[in-house]
Amino acid sequence: MHLIPLLLYGCAAGAYLAHFSGRDRSVGRLATALLGAAALAHTFIIGMQTMTVGHAPLVGTTAAVSAFVWLLGLAYLYIELTTDERAMGVLVSSMLALLYIIPALDPEVSSRPAVLRSPLFTLHVVAMLFAYASFALACVIGVTYVLLFNEIKAKHLGYFYARLPSLQVLDGMNGRVITIGWVFLTIGIAIGGIWASQVRGAPDPRVAAMSAADPKILIALICWVVYSFALFARRTIGWTGRRAAWLSAGGFVIVLLNFVPVGYFLTKSHNF
Repeated sequence: MHLIPLLLYGCAAGAYLAHFSGRDRSVGRLATALLGAAALAHTFIIGMQTMTVGHAPLVGTTAAVSAFVWLLGLAYLYIELTTDERAMGVLVSSMLALLYIIPALDPEVSSRPAVLRSPLFTLHVVAMLFAYASFALACVIGVTYVLLFNEIKAKHLGYFYARLPSLQVLDGMNGRVITIGWVFLTIGIAIGGIWASQVRGAPDPRVAAMSAADPKILIALICWVVYSFALFARRTIGWTGRRAAWLSAGGFVIVLLNFVPVGYFLTKSHNF
């Protein structure tokens, strides 16, 4: 069953690529429909997992990756349906298809330890994942900005110029998405700190490892600093446009490192 969303995400990526290349509106609508079907199938699987284990499937890195893919897909669909802009769909859907390989290969849902049964834990995870989904969108917007900027700078107005929104539109979208992500990241870190203080002393070695020295927590704080600087630089020293685009891309590289390799291999506090 987990192969169905993977197949649909992959087909959506192919359809978005065909739409981006040929600019056929009917192919674009097909791509949107395929991505919507993938998100719907993914929602069904998450719902079935919730009913099976009795709680939201948010325990463990694999479950977090699955929830991240789901939130990113829904967030992108909302942007697309409200702006009627599909140019970034090929990058977003390709990211979704690649990342969903992880939960598709490991579909088992981990049981929830007693220490994770607080509502604060669920709020912490959801806020962090929504922040990461926002930063993923900002990264895609940043990459498309740089591609279009380089084409304009070379005075060769062709492939990307004819297919992407204007630099001004992309820069404005980037700023708004990063702001939303920063708000949720701040909320997620704050709730995580409150929850960690409540469970401190629990007989679990992972709780004892919850400190700023843990790689997962440390890099999350670094992400907050990076995106705080991105917002500060945009508003006070005029770091917009290409600089803001590169910051978006670089920041999301840090997010991915924290999400996958650190989450699987390095953290001692978030390996539930």
